[in-house]
Amino acid sequence: MEVVQSKEWYMAAYARDGVPSSDHLKLRTVSLSLAVDSIPDNHVAIQSLWISIDPYMRSRMTGVEEDGLNVSQYPINQVIVAYGVGKIIRSKDAKYKEGDLVVCPEMPLAEYSVIPSQAVTTKIDPALGVSPLEYLNVLGIPGFAAWVGIQAIGKPKAGENVFISAAAGGVGMIAGQLAELKGCRVIGSTGSDDKVRLLKEEFGFDDAFNYKKETDLDAALSKYFPNGIDIYFENVGGRTLEAVLNHVNTYARIPLCGMISQYNKVWTEREGVRNLLNMVGKEVHMQGFMLRSYLHQFKEFATEMGGYLKEQKLSSKLKTNKGIESFLDSIASLFTSSNSGKVVIQV
Repeated sequence: MEVVQSKEWYMAAYARDGVPSSDHLKLRTVSLSLAVDSIPDNHVAIQSLWISIDPYMRSRMTGVEEDGLNVSQYPINQVIVAYGVGKIIRSKDAKYKEGDLVVCPEMPLAEYSVIPSQAVTTKIDPALGVSPLEYLNVLGIPGFAAWVGIQAIGKPKAGENVFISAAAGGVGMIAGQLAELKGCRVIGSTGSDDKVRLLKEEFGFDDAFNYKKETDLDAALSKYFPNGIDIYFENVGGRTLEAVLNHVNTYARIPLCGMISQYNKVWTEREGVRNLLNMVGKEVHMQGFMLRSYLHQFKEFATEMGGYLKEQKLSSKLKTNKGIESFLDSIASLFTSSNSGKVVIQV
């Protein structure tokens, strides 16, 4: 296998609003040499096994650096990158050998690639007994986002009331379980009755509701939180955030993980929040966060969450799509109610 034909996705044009399509993202096939003498020193040739599909990727496709999330944009005509797990095929770095399974936070969205070895952050140890897929889930971006929001910012206390929006998504279901482990009462909102059952029966939420049926969110929150909300884990934004602010308790914490209802809109079309004054009288702490600012706590996160996995105190759900060709459908599914849990591509 000295030369392979590798399919890869590249950014052909930016999608300012709406869901990115084949007008913006293109699939091409390139020839790639895997011969040892063609690989630079301190580089590895990697075969992609699983690729994580996460909402933040959408914000890297707008062509606007200062668009709320302030993330770097995918360069035009270059292969895009994502959090992934791969297998080392060739190595020009003594730290890695052929056959090693590794985690790469910015792995090219391609079947095969040659990357600097410093782009690899973790070598997976099979002796730990943790599925490689969990490095994209509970031990990956979703789990870290849930941990930062609940543990580092939310600072939960036993007996507090926690509300999770988009609770059946990859981040939400982990955040809810983590809050439960801290002794909180946890309620989630989601987009279907099947997901409501999933949250209650499989993930241990104290209750959950279908926001498509509970169209009066203010009334729904009065019903589910008669004693108010102490922590709101924000994944949605818009009218959900506005409704929550009518039900927060004094000193409530609101970690802002994302606002998926707003990602595909230019800022002038995004929904405003009219009752921010509630934050003043209730002395509410609302904080946005980017994971890059919490990397110094990654070891603490990995130790705690890895422990919960080994003790089987955390469970997860994956939506696995087959083949690199499924990327467009995979990223589009993040903005609908068509999937539950973490979306990954099995390359």
